[in-house]
Amino acid sequence: MWNSKDVYYISDSTGILVTNLGQALTCQFPEINFLEESYPFVRTVSQAREIMRAILKRSGGRRPLVFISILDPDIRNVFDSPEVEFFDIFGSLLDDLERSLETSALRVPGFSHHMDGMEMGRRVEAIHYCLEHDDGTKSHEYNEADIIILGVSRAGKTPVSVYLATQMGYKAANFPLTSEYLNQYKLPPELKAVTKRLVGLTISPEFLSSVREKRYPASKYAKISTCREEIQQAEEIYRRNRIPSVSSSGKSIEEIATQICQVIELPKKKVMLRP
Repeated sequence: MWNSKDVYYISDSTGILVTNLGQALTCQFPEINFLEESYPFVRTVSQAREIMRAILKRSGGRRPLVFISILDPDIRNVFDSPEVEFFDIFGSLLDDLERSLETSALRVPGFSHHMDGMEMGRRVEAIHYCLEHDDGTKSHEYNEADIIILGVSRAGKTPVSVYLATQMGYKAANFPLTSEYLNQYKLPPELKAVTKRLVGLTISPEFLSSVREKRYPASKYAKISTCREEIQQAEEIYRRNRIPSVSSSGKSIEEIATQICQVIELPKKKVMLRP
């Protein structure tokens, strides 16, 4: 068994699709350390050859994993070499789909079903709303929100809110549960008026302490006892107000966002940002 393996994600577009798929597969082997690198927008044979030379030189005969999402056969064939472990994520899938649909695929790099003007406008509006309602700002406008995320400091509220807005098209706000609210186990009036849109983030004290320690080393703020107390207070606020909660410990932003949509029964994708 390999202790470590070089992994390369190569695409003729942004590389988001091939990277996500490759990581979804490699994470099933936690005992192996994967060293990853991405090469997006590879659209010429000369580019491909230069990248392939760099990959082979860096990997030194260790047969790296190469995940490909490239439609041009001449470019794709540059990487289909016995010196690497080659994984074409399209493979025969497009051929099979063409046969099933009885028509030919476009086979155009980076093409997707483009959002119409209404969808684009809604996504832009969601992004602006998220940025303007971060960390408790403009809480008097929460009646316009699709989702309002609560949590203690450094629980992951802002990145999840941004993901919900940019990738899913939701108007996502977030509100910090500071000592003012934690110590009295209360919510401000503007949140009580929109309880059906609230979701609480919780997190393990150990994980929260490690996150805070990186920002404020050796502080009371980062002590595990402080973290434990704040989390317990936040969870009690959720319980008293019947607010569903999602744990952010050790999860990706995508996982947390999807679970938030599930607990408040929103569609998994409202407006999908396509690569």
